[in-house]
Amino acid sequence: MSMISDYIEPRPAPTAAATPWTRTRVLGQVLMTLWIIAGAYLLYYLAVSAFSPFVEKYWTKYLDGFVITLQIVVVSLALGALLSVPIALARSSRLAIIRWPAYAYVYFFRGTPLLAQTFLIYYGAGSFRDGLTDIGLWWFFRDAWYCIIFAFTLNTAAYQAEILRGAVENVSKGQWEGGMALGLSRPVIFFKVILPQALMVALRPYGNEIILMIKGSAIASIVTIYDLMGETRRAYSRSYDFQSYIWAAVFYLLAVEVLRRVWERLEARLTRHLKR
Repeated sequence: MSMISDYIEPRPAPTAAATPWTRTRVLGQVLMTLWIIAGAYLLYYLAVSAFSPFVEKYWTKYLDGFVITLQIVVVSLALGALLSVPIALARSSRLAIIRWPAYAYVYFFRGTPLLAQTFLIYYGAGSFRDGLTDIGLWWFFRDAWYCIIFAFTLNTAAYQAEILRGAVENVSKGQWEGGMALGLSRPVIFFKVILPQALMVALRPYGNEIILMIKGSAIASIVTIYDLMGETRRAYSRSYDFQSYIWAAVFYLLAVEVLRRVWERLEARLTRHLKR
C-alpha cells in the first residue's frame, strides 16, 4: 500500500473561479470608494478645524456637556440595574398578580418612545403640582435633572429586566436542582449560582443597552439640560457654525468606541474559561 502511495502525485488545489463584475458588485465598489473618500475628507476637515476659533471658544463647554452626559448615563444605568432585578423576578413569577403588573411595566416602557416618556414626566408632573406639593415631592419633579434621571431609569430598567430575565432562563435548570440537592434556599441559589452565570450570558446585550443609552441621552437637551447635545445646540444658536454638530458626533462616536473596546475586553476576561 505504501509503494502505491509513493507513485501517486499530489494534485494541486483547484483555483477559485474569478468572480464576475456584475452591476451589484460594481455598485458596491463605487459606494465603498465614496465612503472612503468621505471618511478621509472628514478626517482632513477635523484636523484643519481643530485649531479654529470655534473650537478654541467652545471646547471647554463641550467637555462640560460630555461630563453631564456621562453622569446621566451612569446614574440611570446603575439605578436601572437595581430596579431591573425585582422586575425580572416578578416577570418570572408563577403568580399572575405579580407577573402581570411587571409585564405591563415592561410593555409600556419598551413600547413607547423615550422622548414621550420624558415629556410625560417632565411636563406632565406640572398637572399634579398641588398633589405633589402636598406629599412633598414637587421639589423632585420641578427639577429637570431629576426628571431626566427618573425617566431614563424607568426606561432602561424595563430593557435590563428583559435582558436579565432572558439570561436567567438561559441557565440550565440543572443548576437549580443541584443547589436544592445541596440544601440551599432559592434566594441563595439565585444570587450565588444562577445570577453570576446569567450575567455572563447578558454581557453583550448589556453593552448594547449602554450604547443605546449614550445615544439616547441627547433627549435630555430638550428639557433644558446642558449635556453634550445641549451645549451643541447652544453653540450652534450663537455661532450658526455647522461644525458644532460634527464635533458632537465625534464625541458620541469616541464614547461608543471606547465603551465597545472596554466591553470586549471585559467579555473576553469573564468568558476566558469557556474558550478552548
